[in-house]
Amino acid sequence: MNPLPLTIRHELPVDAAAIERLHERAFGPGRFARTAFRLREGVPPDPALTFAAHVGTFLVGSIRVTPVMAGGHKALMLGPLTVDPAFEGRGIGAALMNRSIAAAREAGHDLVLLVGDAPYYARFGFKMIPPGQLLLPGPADPARFLALELVEGVLAQRRGAVTAIKPGA
Repeated sequence: MNPLPLTIRHELPVDAAAIERLHERAFGPGRFARTAFRLREGVPPDPALTFAAHVGTFLVGSIRVTPVMAGGHKALMLGPLTVDPAFEGRGIGAALMNRSIAAAREAGHDLVLLVGDAPYYARFGFKMIPPGQLLLPGPADPARFLALELVEGVLAQRRGAVTAIKPGA
């Protein structure tokens, strides 16, 4: 298989419609009811940590990261990570993850949270959050509530609710 001529760059406003179509194909209409989606609703992603992947002019993946409060301290909520189904299995998701995590680390963030598949995200250093330590604003499988410490030991210091940071707050 030939390597893809993949370009990863910050998401631009012109990408919004294509990313929305990608989310629709990947997650369907049920995405609006998911706890992670509800937490991000009405809160713009951090443009410094949000990336789009292109092959030529075709958008093939995106990753968004939204600021949240976790136990009264700032943290990041990663997601959604989306890759066009026709391009899955080619390392695009991993490339987006690595780029976004590196940007978060460089910007001085200390904790990244997500709701997702533990075996997939473990390769990036994500671990299950102990049940009851951090509480999402809706139902989520505790085995899928994961954290990546960008500063060692920070997760142990966080206890309580995970809440959105509304614009202007």
